[in-house]
Amino acid sequence: MKALKVAILMAATIMIAAPWAKVKAQTQKPKITFKETEFDFGKFPEERGKVSHTFEFTNTGGEPLIINKVRSSCGCTVPEWTKEPIPPGGKGYIKATYNASHRPGKFTKTITVNSNAVNSVVVLRVKGEVIPKKKTLKDLYPQKFGVLRARSNHIAMMKIKNTETKTDSLEVINDSDEPITIGFQLVPKHLTVKAVPEKLEPHKKGHIVVTYDAAKKNDWGYVIDRMYITINGKRITTNRLNVSANIVEDFSNVDPKKAPKIEFDHIDYDFGEATDGDLVIHKFPFKNTGKSDLVIRKVKASCGCTATLVGDKVIKKGKESYIEAKFNTRGRGGHKQYKTITVITNDPEHPQIILRLHGMVKKKDGSNSSKTGMPANIKPKTSNKKNDKKH
Repeated sequence: MKALKVAILMAATIMIAAPWAKVKAQTQKPKITFKETEFDFGKFPEERGKVSHTFEFTNTGGEPLIINKVRSSCGCTVPEWTKEPIPPGGKGYIKATYNASHRPGKFTKTITVNSNAVNSVVVLRVKGEVIPKKKTLKDLYPQKFGVLRARSNHIAMMKIKNTETKTDSLEVINDSDEPITIGFQLVPKHLTVKAVPEKLEPHKKGHIVVTYDAAKKNDWGYVIDRMYITINGKRITTNRLNVSANIVEDFSNVDPKKAPKIEFDHIDYDFGEATDGDLVIHKFPFKNTGKSDLVIRKVKASCGCTATLVGDKVIKKGKESYIEAKFNTRGRGGHKQYKTITVITNDPEHPQIILRLHGMVKKKDGSNSSKTGMPANIKPKTSNKKNDKKH
């Protein structure tokens, strides 16, 4: 009987002790416990620049705590943290620094903490409101031409038809105590430029007015011109005024039923693999499936490393031609390469087409190699994939 009582008592003891043993085993693992997981900077002026807050934590587990990675939701917020292992009962920190410069208004940023703790992912938050600073003359007119300041050094005409004339202006201010006379040098023939007023009084505003004659430019696509500004007859060489435009063809008098039509066999080519120094050569064949002469107005590569050659620039209806691309891989080993060729035509349906040539260029030592590809200095066969076609 006595032995039976002892057995029952031991069983009860084991049943009671088991849950506690499980809890103890769990607490042996590291656990990260923060005093707070969110901090509000409140309102503060933009001039303050960088603001920081330190989130303190304790390892409330039974093993060393290791912070594996800390990342912020934005490059404007930089985290710092305890790098060495934190023993049980030890303390550590996550410091978040937010750069408020040029970021007026309310903000909320997160910092994600990854560790070996039982709660392996913890998200911290910082928030606040940046009161914008009062803008100075330098902020409003950042571009400087001597004592003349401007909102920009670039006038963008945007899209303009080849038959159009377009006018735009740029606001300027005389940032000196003396009157100045504004002039211009090396102005292209298709541009007419004047300062209004030509003589600008101290600390007064004016405008540079530019008129763009696309017919005189006689070019296509995105183009940019540069000129110098003079102050009291002296050329300002530290800055130049840029004028850009995207010149497109005026198809208003073209009958679509009688228009040319360009149809490429393919517009995308993957050369697979090449070795640094190889010359990748590829032809993009096309056909004029329209009713009148097709004209290749302009062909321009995205990089000076890619040369282009056009077979026939004027293609009769039903006839074929090609655009050949030669990509010089020299100095580009170890990276994937993506090159584009812009083709501008007199096809009203496809006035601009982008051809793409891409692949991996490995280093001469054989690194970055892949199992696919072909000798890049041999003209490869053209692709006939349906999804590469352009109609």
